[in-house]
Amino acid sequence: MRYFLECTQCGERYESDYGSQICAKCDGILEVKYSKKIPKVEKISSFWDLESVMPEGSYKHFWLGNTPSISSTSSKSLYLKLEFMNPTHSFKDRGSAIEVAKAREYGFRDVVCASTGNMAYSISYYAKLYGLKAKVFISDDANSDKIKDIKSVGDADVEKVNGDFTKAQAMAINYSKKHGSFLCGDYCYRKEGQKSIAYEICASNPEIKNIIVPVGNATLLSATYKALRELKDSGSIKHIPKLIGVQSDMCKPLVVAFSKGSQVRYCKPMTKADGIAVGYPTYGDQALSALKNTSGTAVAVTESSLAKEQYTFLRDYGLVAELASVSVIAAYKLLQPKGQSVAVITGSNV
Repeated sequence: MRYFLECTQCGERYESDYGSQICAKCDGILEVKYSKKIPKVEKISSFWDLESVMPEGSYKHFWLGNTPSISSTSSKSLYLKLEFMNPTHSFKDRGSAIEVAKAREYGFRDVVCASTGNMAYSISYYAKLYGLKAKVFISDDANSDKIKDIKSVGDADVEKVNGDFTKAQAMAINYSKKHGSFLCGDYCYRKEGQKSIAYEICASNPEIKNIIVPVGNATLLSATYKALRELKDSGSIKHIPKLIGVQSDMCKPLVVAFSKGSQVRYCKPMTKADGIAVGYPTYGDQALSALKNTSGTAVAVTESSLAKEQYTFLRDYGLVAELASVSVIAAYKLLQPKGQSVAVITGSNV
């Protein structure tokens, strides 16, 4: 769809040929805004059936998305959406397929990102497919196997950072400015790709009552809400489900802000669940609005429950899921929400 970009901080507007996801005026993050009403999607048999509700662009139709949902063994009311069925085994592929394509469309030769692991793996993969180079900033205590995965899919230049994701993100931003690289990560084009998850969920079950997602940078949570509003406006669903955001009790900036009714503040990540080890969520403010507007909630689960659910997931399904992924199952058991629920199992890179 035809679109423009609008700064979430100062309101500055940019046309679709603006080659950045950051505002040139105030450094705020941009949001994709569509020139026309989002159309109703009649059938979803592949990720690219949703191209009509995404930013127009020069996309190569690689296989991804349209991931399966399975019934939970613990509750008849819970379904698990298996995002690790994507090419690099996480939901990140949905955003990378859009974001890296935009970098190529704008004429960039390289991309740069900060990551806790899965993001860099996915971006490196799509950068190679589009013939671009990738630069990655990642914490020096990141999962060594994930770093091997990142290097295995292309020629990514991986630089370890003495600090957490927030520091790595600042370094990626500075690198993009200094070297003229396209800044990838948790920004507007990724958000547009990730909203496809909610489209698929609601296509399978328009009456779903709760959608449960892990929260790191909160991009998925805010993307899910954007999709739900689009689905409601197009008449595809009658009611917007409640959103439930999940963090570890060892890194819970969104949970604290939601419970106190305050702004999101930095929290040093101490969790072993690297996929949600983000001390200051980029989309924290949007996530708080999404939770409030859907009468949802944010909940923290214990590190011991993550380890338990990871083992149970393997035992019950014969499948491996990351600690961040199984946080949604722990949250479901803790909250026992009413009505049918979908928990997004975001990745399996362990």
